[in-house]
Amino acid sequence: MSAPQDAPAAAPATPQPLHGAQLALGTFALSLATFMNVLDSSIANVSLPAISGDLGVSPNQGIWVITSFAVANAISVPLTGWLTQRIGTVRLFTSSVLLFVLASWLCGLAPSIELLILFRVIQGAVAGPMIPLSQTLLLQSYPKAKAGMALAVWSMTVLVAPVMGPLLGGWITDNISWPWIFYINVPVGLFAAGLTWSIYRDRESATRKLPIDVVGLSLLVIWVGALQIMLDKGRELDWFHSGEIIALAVVSAITFVVFVIWELTEEHPVVDLTLFKRRNFWTGTLSMSVGYGLFFGNVVMLPLWLQLYMGYTATAAGWVLAPVGVLAILCMPFVGKSVATVDARLLATVSFVVFALVMWMRSWFNTEADIETILVPTVIQGIGTAFFFVPLVSLTLSGLSPERIPAATGLSNFVRITAGAFGTSVTTTLWDSRTALHHAQLTERIADGTGVAAADAFAKMHALGLSSEQVAAYVNQLIDRQAAMLGANDIFAGSALLFLLMIGLVWLARPTAHGAAADASAAH
Repeated sequence: MSAPQDAPAAAPATPQPLHGAQLALGTFALSLATFMNVLDSSIANVSLPAISGDLGVSPNQGIWVITSFAVANAISVPLTGWLTQRIGTVRLFTSSVLLFVLASWLCGLAPSIELLILFRVIQGAVAGPMIPLSQTLLLQSYPKAKAGMALAVWSMTVLVAPVMGPLLGGWITDNISWPWIFYINVPVGLFAAGLTWSIYRDRESATRKLPIDVVGLSLLVIWVGALQIMLDKGRELDWFHSGEIIALAVVSAITFVVFVIWELTEEHPVVDLTLFKRRNFWTGTLSMSVGYGLFFGNVVMLPLWLQLYMGYTATAAGWVLAPVGVLAILCMPFVGKSVATVDARLLATVSFVVFALVMWMRSWFNTEADIETILVPTVIQGIGTAFFFVPLVSLTLSGLSPERIPAATGLSNFVRITAGAFGTSVTTTLWDSRTALHHAQLTERIADGTGVAAADAFAKMHALGLSSEQVAAYVNQLIDRQAAMLGANDIFAGSALLFLLMIGLVWLARPTAHGAAADASAAH
C-alpha cells in the first residue's frame, strides 16, 4: 500500500518563518478567516425565527439552515489532506475563503428556504479546509521556538467565535435584517483572502496528481451525513423511539465500518487513517475531542437554562458567557511560551482540572443564583480554555513530517467537530431526561400530601383568591423551574467527573523532549 503521506518527488524547500510585519499580517489574515468560518457555525442559531418567518416556513424546516452547513462542513474537513496534495496549501486555503465569500453572498440573496439550504451546503463544504490549513500555515509562519504562540493565536479564534456568534447574530437580526449575518462575510473574507495570497503565494506546498477515491468519498458522505442528521434530529424525534433515527444510525454504522476497511486498504485514500497508529495523534485527538464535546455541550445548555428558566434574554445570556475570554486572553501568551519547554500533558492536565472545578461550582447553582454567582465560574473557565487547545493540538501534531500535517489537522478537526455535535445532542438529551425525572419526583412529594410547607402554601394561595387551576398551574411552573435546575446540576456534576477522568487519557501519550509544539513546527 502506498499511503498518501509519502513525500512528493519534487518537494520544494521548507519555507522559512515569517518575520516582522509579514508575520503579524499573516497571523491576522489567517485568524480573521478562521474566526469568520467558526462564527458562521453559530451566528444563524438565534436568527432562525426571523429566517423562518421571512421565508414562510416552520421552525422545524428552518433548522436545516444550521444542519445543512454542519453536515457539509463535517464531510469536507477530513478531505483537507487529500485536497492539499492535489491543489497546494496556499491555493486551497485562499480558494476556500473566496468560495466561502461567494456562498455567503448567495445565502443573503436566497429568496426561498430551498435555495438558502443549498447555498448553506456549498458554504459548509468549501469551509472545510479553512480551519485545518490555518493551523498548517500558522505553524509554518512561526520560528520553532514560537510555535506555541502560533497555536495560541489559533485557539483564541476557535474559542471566542462560537460565543460571539449568537451575540452578533442576534444584534444584526434585531437591528438590521437576517441576510446581513451572511453579507458581513463578504468584505471580511475578501480582505482575508487578498492579504493571505499576497503574503503566502510564494510559499506554496508541493502538489501531485492523485486519483480520486470515489468509493471512499461516497462512503464518507453517506456515513458522516447520516450521523450528523441523526444527531441534529435525534432530540426532536425522541431518538431511538423513531424509525427514522434508527435507520440513520444503522446506515451510518454500516457505512462507517466499510469506509474504515476501504480506506485502510486503498492505495490513495481520501482520509489517511494510518495517522491513528501514532499514539500521540490518537490520544491527543481523543482528549481534545471528548473535552471539546463536554465543553460545547455545556456551552449550549447554560444559556438555554438561563433563557428558559431564569428569565434572561438571548442577549443577556450571551453576555453571561462572554467573560470566558478575559482570563483566556491573559493566560494565552504564557501557555504559548510554556508549551515549547513544559510537557504538553501537564499543561492539558491544568485545563482538565480547571474545567472540572468550573463544572463542580456550577453543579451547586440554584434557582436563586444571581448574576455574580453565575459569572464567577465563567471567568475561571477562561484559564481552562487557555490551557486546552494549545497543548492538545501540539501533542497531536508532534513528530509528524511536513506532508502529513494538513491530513493530521484535517482529521483531528473532523473528530473534534463531530464530538462537538455529539456532545451537544447528548447533553441536551440527558438534561431533558434528568429534568423529567426530577419533575416526577418533586410532583410525587407534593401529591402524597406529606409536605407541610406545600400544603401551607396552597392554603395561602387559595386565601388570596386563586382558583385550584391557577394554583396548580403556578405550582407546576415552580416545579418545572426547580426540576430543570436539578437536571442541569446533574449534567454539571457528571461533566466535572469526566474531565477528571480524562487526565488519565492524556497521560497515555508519549512525552516529547522539547515540547510538542516545537516538534510540530520543526516538521515544517
